[in-house]
Amino acid sequence: MSKAQNRETGALPCPPIPLPAPIKGSEEGSFAHHTVTRRLPAIAERVITENDFPPPIVESLRTLIRELPDGRVRHVKDDGGPDVAEWAGYVEPHAGQDWLHAPWFFTEAYFYRRILEATAYFASGPGRGVDPFEMQKQAGLESAERSVRSLSARVNKLVRESERQEPAGLITLIHFGLWGNRADMSMWPAGSEAQDQTQVDVEDEQANILVNDTPALMDKVAGLREARIDFIMDNAGFELFCDLCLADVLLASGAAGNIHLHLKAHPTFVSDAMVKDVTGTLLTLSAGADLEVRALAHRLQGHIDADRLRLRERAFWTAPLAFWEMPAAVQRELGEAALVFVKGDANYRRLLGDRHWPFTTPFEDIVCYFPAPMAALRTLKSQVAVGLKPGQPEEVAQKDADWLIDGRWGVIQVVD
Repeated sequence: MSKAQNRETGALPCPPIPLPAPIKGSEEGSFAHHTVTRRLPAIAERVITENDFPPPIVESLRTLIRELPDGRVRHVKDDGGPDVAEWAGYVEPHAGQDWLHAPWFFTEAYFYRRILEATAYFASGPGRGVDPFEMQKQAGLESAERSVRSLSARVNKLVRESERQEPAGLITLIHFGLWGNRADMSMWPAGSEAQDQTQVDVEDEQANILVNDTPALMDKVAGLREARIDFIMDNAGFELFCDLCLADVLLASGAAGNIHLHLKAHPTFVSDAMVKDVTGTLLTLSAGADLEVRALAHRLQGHIDADRLRLRERAFWTAPLAFWEMPAAVQRELGEAALVFVKGDANYRRLLGDRHWPFTTPFEDIVCYFPAPMAALRTLKSQVAVGLKPGQPEEVAQKDADWLIDGRWGVIQVVD
């Protein structure tokens, strides 16, 4: 069955190869185990510290912390959220399990949805819609101020000189789109030493790109003219800024006629970008003192006003589902794009179903279900990786025992 036929019927095939077991937090010594037992409680504690929530909400958060990791998965309460019915279906296969024995990606997505339940995010009243991670998002952008100024000047120069025939500038922006994902506040809280990873010299990072399909990506972009290009977005902060810079140059070059940014419908994974994070970022940049930054911000706002840069949100982007489980409406929407950039680690996990694939499994053999040409830009921060050459995982592990999770390594993988 062709992809076009699949879109018409609403059916998406699973990868046409046997699916390995999902990653679970019950695997002792794994990063998934560390996440469920250590990272998630620490994130909830940070939500308490960074927000002025009333005592009942604080106690709800403390109750959530006490559940980790041995409490039982229960259904999400009817808290007024538009996704409660969907979550009933997501939870049902795992209800009654402890947090460690449910699939890891489900556990993480479920944790962030429970954060919203605990903080009454969807409830009526004056606290409705308070992003519990807002302080981290703002700090993430502020901590990258020097990089924002430098990159703004570079992007403005590219736009002025219309360097579409010279790929070096676009390649640099693609690599910033890759390494900007290091600024992930669920991994490294803003203000920590690790947050300095936003200061990246991308030209010196080539050896750390384990799979580098940049030439194929550049060939694809060179063949586009006034096309639709989509971004499945990841983090706010510096990564969002890098994505906006890449979108700006693609529009200015004429490769893209319009760009759709697919954003989260509510807060999740601490730093994941929502529509309000895009608009808030542009307001912050346009109010600054640096003329280059303000010029870039005003041009991006002009793209939005002209409907060339479109901000989209759907509940699917916060669901605990593999991408081959995307609803027909999402599949049809993505299928209209000439190219889709899939950003970040969590989206990469969803491409692969967050399963124990052998590292040398060809990427295209798994993601052949995807409804459009796709480029994955991903910094490794979890246990899943594919598309590597035989012997490459062992070679990298000798250099860096934590290569799968420490944010030093990345991939640019293209499937047309």
